[in-house]
Amino acid sequence: MDRFTPPSYLRNPHVQTILNSQGPKKVKAALIAAKLNSQRLELEARDGVSLLADFDRAGFSNGAVVVLIHGWEGSSQSGYQVTTAGHLLGLGFDVLRLNLRDHGGSHHLNRELFNSTLSAEAAEAIENFLERHSYKAVFLAGYSLGGNFSLRIAADQSDDLGIRAVAAVCAPVEPSNTMDALNSGWFVYEKYFFRRWSRSLKTKLHHFPDLNYGDDLKRARTLNDLNDFVIPNHTPYKEHHNYFAAYALSGRRLANLSMPAYMISSADDPIVPAGDIDKIAPNNNLHIDVQKYGGHCGFIENLRGDSWIEKRLGAIFLQHLETK
Repeated sequence: MDRFTPPSYLRNPHVQTILNSQGPKKVKAALIAAKLNSQRLELEARDGVSLLADFDRAGFSNGAVVVLIHGWEGSSQSGYQVTTAGHLLGLGFDVLRLNLRDHGGSHHLNRELFNSTLSAEAAEAIENFLERHSYKAVFLAGYSLGGNFSLRIAADQSDDLGIRAVAAVCAPVEPSNTMDALNSGWFVYEKYFFRRWSRSLKTKLHHFPDLNYGDDLKRARTLNDLNDFVIPNHTPYKEHHNYFAAYALSGRRLANLSMPAYMISSADDPIVPAGDIDKIAPNNNLHIDVQKYGGHCGFIENLRGDSWIEKRLGAIFLQHLETK
């Protein structure tokens, strides 16, 4: 399980990236979702913020819960979230799939726009959930931006949440470099995120028309155009580089990790440059695993859509559940 070795016809990074949410994986997710009896929760954070989540209980419980956080413009309903939840439920973990602000149909809950520095409110929502549920162990995992959130939450709020271990899959380390990769790489990715973010901003404006950015949104044609009006007007930062630096994982940002933490990435990731991991200061609690293949959050083993990364996450959490 330590090495991801897909067949030759699945080694292309774009194939891996696309198959994470399309084709057999999408079909598998739909079949799993149809069998789940998920409970939709509205979790309170401080300052009146609310986040949505989907909660599932395992048929047989091992006494632990895994909190999953999706990637940018994903949701608790994203295929990879559902299939990961399905695998973990089968191992006896309860699973909470948390939606970040303005994701998963939650645009109406909070007036201010989502931005990627809002890890504290995600941690507070998780804390609100844990106040209502008792577990012998709490684990945290995220994909892409959700992995970035997970590591920051673990570094900053682990004492409040009692996190036993955290795992991040293809987490951006230097967000400015990730944005550069989107803008300069295969155009499909830039267009995909532009379309989804534009749609999200339009939905937000529908609920809060006084935000009054409709003209800017109509003029926007690229991700950079959206960044140009969102960052200075709807985040605490006036300059792009300051905003991206605010949620970077480089340097000593993760120095306060006090539990086992796992960063699992792929060397061929077309969206998140794997080389950025070298910019993280060494930490005895941080275990870095860069696989040769996998694309961006793919790690698809076969044409049935089976996932190596889901098995890897399950093995990590079982290991730390049993060895405490």
